[in-house]
Amino acid sequence: MFKKSFYLLPVLATALFASSCKNLGEDKFAKTPSGLEYKLYSQNKDGKYEAKEFTKVDSTKLGKVMSFEMEYRNSKDSVLFNSKDNAMPIQIKLVESPNKGSIEEAFLMLDKGDSAVFKINADSLFAKTFKSPLPPFIEKGSFLTFFVKSINLQTEQEAMADYPKMMERQQKELEARAAKQGPLDDKKIQEYIKENKLDAKKTASGVYYVITQPGTGANAADGKMVSVQYKGTLLNGKEFDSSAKSNGGNPIEFPLGQGQVIKGWEDGIKQFNKGSKGVLLIPSPQGYGSMARGADLPANSILRFDIELVDIKDMPAGQPAMPGAQPGM
Repeated sequence: MFKKSFYLLPVLATALFASSCKNLGEDKFAKTPSGLEYKLYSQNKDGKYEAKEFTKVDSTKLGKVMSFEMEYRNSKDSVLFNSKDNAMPIQIKLVESPNKGSIEEAFLMLDKGDSAVFKINADSLFAKTFKSPLPPFIEKGSFLTFFVKSINLQTEQEAMADYPKMMERQQKELEARAAKQGPLDDKKIQEYIKENKLDAKKTASGVYYVITQPGTGANAADGKMVSVQYKGTLLNGKEFDSSAKSNGGNPIEFPLGQGQVIKGWEDGIKQFNKGSKGVLLIPSPQGYGSMARGADLPANSILRFDIELVDIKDMPAGQPAMPGAQPGM
């Protein structure tokens, strides 16, 4: 299961807009000449949010870096992304975009401390901004609703200077979440094992594995190239990914020990040898943690993988490490 950055762009709570929102109406969006639908708010001295009229883009913001929290939802109000799950604000360099009604145009409407709701056409967003196909869980022709809160506006130099501190805060927060979530996940996995009468063993990192068909030879190890067929499901049986869907039915191939897959795979695959089949039960801190991965993979998901370790090979000579590879999920 490869690591994946899900559409690189935390939640602006609905309650934030529940009061002090005048002028624009309770549920009405204003519209820019380009067709971008928005609700824009600024915070007054009493800490309340009031509707704000947009006039024109302040050109002095171009080239600066905006830090913001963001959540976006599909037309069925399902949360697809929430930057708070990642324990770190998003940073974007503000630039003019030739794409009318784009999310880039939306960001330029914000001043430091502003909050807003934007409606963006999904087809245009994925084709022109994300430059990727429309995912199956987003309807063609639909609109995505973005909830955004601007936290800071800095020069590139200021943002770069602050970035290590932000990373340090993020790491501490994610570690704290994992320490809290780990025991909860372990209890659920043990209950699942008991209910399904699985003969499971546990690794030092907390990953459970079941060998259903033994293989031959030595187990997989760091520095080896492995090929794996897999199907990923939640504990309720809902499938979210498979090599059949993501790789045309072919096994995925990757080097162990280079950070290209989630921690649960790095640890779990090493319990198998060539030709063996089995099950991995991965607690969320060893999977995708508190980050949701679209509508099919909620935050703090415990993952089940039915796998077959098809092959184990030596790494090709001179092949460079590629940590953090993005294909697949």
